[in-house]
Amino acid sequence: MNSAHAPRIAVVGAGLGGLACARVLQQHGHAVTIFERDTSAGARPQGGSLDIHADTGQVALRAAGLHDGFRALARPEGQEWRVLDPVTATPLPFPGPGHGDDSPEIDRGQLRGLLLEALAPGTIRWGCSVTGVTSLGDGTWRLHLDDGTAEDADLVVGADGAWSRIRPALSDSEPGYTGVTFIETGFDDCDTRHPDFARMVGNGTLLAKAGSKILFAQRNSKGHIRVYFAFRAPQNWQGPADVEIGDTEAVRAHLLELFDGWHESLLYAVRHHDGGFINRPLFVLPAPHTWEHLPGITLLGDAAHLMPPVGLGANLAMLDGTDLAHALITESSIDDAVRAYESLMLPRSAKAAQGSAETLADLIPPTDS
Repeated sequence: MNSAHAPRIAVVGAGLGGLACARVLQQHGHAVTIFERDTSAGARPQGGSLDIHADTGQVALRAAGLHDGFRALARPEGQEWRVLDPVTATPLPFPGPGHGDDSPEIDRGQLRGLLLEALAPGTIRWGCSVTGVTSLGDGTWRLHLDDGTAEDADLVVGADGAWSRIRPALSDSEPGYTGVTFIETGFDDCDTRHPDFARMVGNGTLLAKAGSKILFAQRNSKGHIRVYFAFRAPQNWQGPADVEIGDTEAVRAHLLELFDGWHESLLYAVRHHDGGFINRPLFVLPAPHTWEHLPGITLLGDAAHLMPPVGLGANLAMLDGTDLAHALITESSIDDAVRAYESLMLPRSAKAAQGSAETLADLIPPTDS
């Protein structure tokens, strides 16, 4: 970038994509500020395990100079998939996409920590929530913060996830409910406290499926197993079912009814999990999601292409951030860089979103079969 002054680059959101973008920019001497509404890196749980693919996520980590650190934390054995018949709990062939490539698993929190530790001190402004942006008419933008103050930037990067506050400046599209809900729970110290279930899950992911109902059990690090019960239901399913998600016994009874007839070794996850249940309805953006280019602003990751969690979301977010950073480093102006980035990212994300939608429909069809 050629500029009369150091460009003011504001990344909104300290997720994987925003962090990857900032890391690559800093490696090449460019200043960047990340605005993050969380008050600290550990303010909330970061989710489960991610398979990081050789041609997407690992490309971004190599560009960030963090591939060796990733390999030290990753779990290649986590690529294992086990599929069981829901009634007999006997092994079945895995009916979904192959995972034979080099895509080791890593906890999202560990990966985020790796990126965070690589940034220059002071890069992230924690507890700083951006409520929206306003064009200043000359290709620059004003970020409005929840404390009533504002910051101006030559480039605003919306890396703030599904419910992005930056996206409305570029697109009227909003996430829509897929018709699929996940109910999450889990086990701590599973190999000691729940050894039979832990052995059944194995080193990676366990799947059992009947019609449009699925149980996923996913091995994480430090002896944790994360479990998801997935099914098709109205977004407000709790009302008709007369269930409050905070009422663990009521949710347990609902799941036992919903998964009636399944093998007891699988229903163990309903009866004996640690803690309560979390309701996770799945939302997606329209595919393809595009917008008319505007100077000085763009999107990456879920803010740009929210898709079901059965595809490449985290991998693409990091690759988006890396590609945007490289464009900013190599192109002659911010506007040229953003155009180059969007011409690469938008077609790629449209293809991935379509594939993810098809995978979700295959795994959890609209009607029982």
